[in-house]
Amino acid sequence: MPGAERDAAGVRSATKEPLHEVTGPLMAAALRSALAWLQANQDLINDLNVFPVPDGDTGSNMYLTLRSAVEDVEKGGEVRPAAAVMQSAAHGSLMGARGNSGVILSQVLRGFAQELANHERVDAAGIAAALQEASNVAYKAVMKPTEGTVLTVVREAAAAAR
Repeated sequence: MPGAERDAAGVRSATKEPLHEVTGPLMAAALRSALAWLQANQDLINDLNVFPVPDGDTGSNMYLTLRSAVEDVEKGGEVRPAAAVMQSAAHGSLMGARGNSGVILSQVLRGFAQELANHERVDAAGIAAALQEASNVAYKAVMKPTEGTVLTVVREAAAAAR
């Protein structure tokens, strides 16, 4: 990609042209970027962890869960449709989920993947719909959803994307 640079996670980005669609390779790159961010910020998130038990492991659990998701994506290769990349991420996150936050994150990825089923690429409206489905699935997976958790973050991200 002409003019492309790599960020700390090794993700190529071009600043000259706006992004109109997300393909499978871009979805995989976004997951790797999220993983790099979680790795860099897991201690901060651990320090914020107060619910349901202030055991200080939410950041670590989310990092390990997303790492499993990214590993599953990389096993299947990223030159695939966006839906296939997200299916791999959802599967990997469920198989590698750690703690309550990891299980919830796996459900977020499952909902996102469900909405993208059969899409080779996705536009902004599709991302917004996937975030909404991710929120719906995650809330349904928790017996007593509590605000101020990752559930709130996903719900508000979905609302902002609409």
